[in-house]
Amino acid sequence: MRIAIHAGFARSLIDFRGELVQALCDAGAIVHAIAPGLDTDDSTRKKLIEKGVTTHDLSIERTGVNPIKDLASIYNLYRLFKVAKPDILLSYTIKPVIYGLLAARMAKVPKRCALITGLGYAFTGNARGKRWLIQRLARYLYKVALRHATIVFFQNPDDEALFFRLGILDRSAKTVVVNGSGIDVDRFPLTALPVGPPKFLLIARLLGDKGVREYVAAAARIRQRYPHVQIRLVGGIDSNPDAISQEELDGWISAGYIEYLGKLKDVRPAIADSNVYVLPSYREGTPRTVLEAMAMGRAIITTDAPGCKETVQQNMNGFLVPVKSVDALVGAMERFREDPNLATRLGVGSRRIAEEKYDVRKVNAAMLRAMEI
Repeated sequence: MRIAIHAGFARSLIDFRGELVQALCDAGAIVHAIAPGLDTDDSTRKKLIEKGVTTHDLSIERTGVNPIKDLASIYNLYRLFKVAKPDILLSYTIKPVIYGLLAARMAKVPKRCALITGLGYAFTGNARGKRWLIQRLARYLYKVALRHATIVFFQNPDDEALFFRLGILDRSAKTVVVNGSGIDVDRFPLTALPVGPPKFLLIARLLGDKGVREYVAAAARIRQRYPHVQIRLVGGIDSNPDAISQEELDGWISAGYIEYLGKLKDVRPAIADSNVYVLPSYREGTPRTVLEAMAMGRAIITTDAPGCKETVQQNMNGFLVPVKSVDALVGAMERFREDPNLATRLGVGSRRIAEEKYDVRKVNAAMLRAMEI
């Protein structure tokens, strides 16, 4: 059996889908990995080749709409599928899903699977002007492409329901909800909490929709009252239209609201040196950074939003707060200062949920069963 897995950026094939790629190889599949930048990302390409995967570097722009380039991407995928002759295509993130499914349909790939990992800029926020046009275009293209999908995987039930409600998916479409991308609970082991005052952490692409501004606003108020509390931010400046600017980030740092750790290749040391993980996102598929923090035994504060709310059992491993509510976020963070034992108790719950619900081996097994591999 030949399987093509199509990604929007090369590194994600190892960082986010490495265990899935391995599971496919272990199942005896001949795997082809497709992503832009694979020829220049020596580390990712080497790791894939070591697994026995054939790699293909095909250009695709992660953001923006250029009809000529987009049509060229679809045609190049079509030519690749005609040569590689995959029995199954699995695409994830918006452009690979749309372009991959259209090209796979033209190339007569028998099984065409889409993984909706999150809805992001095209589905969140108040849609006006350019954003309104992008939302309408994204929904239309999803509808056209997903018409040709054999299976559509979702990472939370709210996204699945939204696609049906908006008419993006026909009621006869086959869908499967899985518990995110899963987490390797061995690679992210339970670690002891640091002693002393609470240490809060957010790891995210620096986007408004990730709740970064709300996190910093809460940090400013917490730090004003309790200067000894450490509030840290990890992540890089992004090209997304919703991105935080460098000037805005520099202002936060100079004001002393947050301690900025930059963009880290390995987030485990940062998680280990925290007590509480915070993600005030507006919407997610299933947030991987939350799963990483849960596996390492950290209490969670996140929003009562699609994708986020599934990770928290209220008062068992953390707290849910309303989207965009700085007041509620401050209140939840202050609870950990008031009760020094709270992070320890909730962290135990996080590790248990990570093992029982989000273990990557269980998630991948569910996907392989659905694809009949």
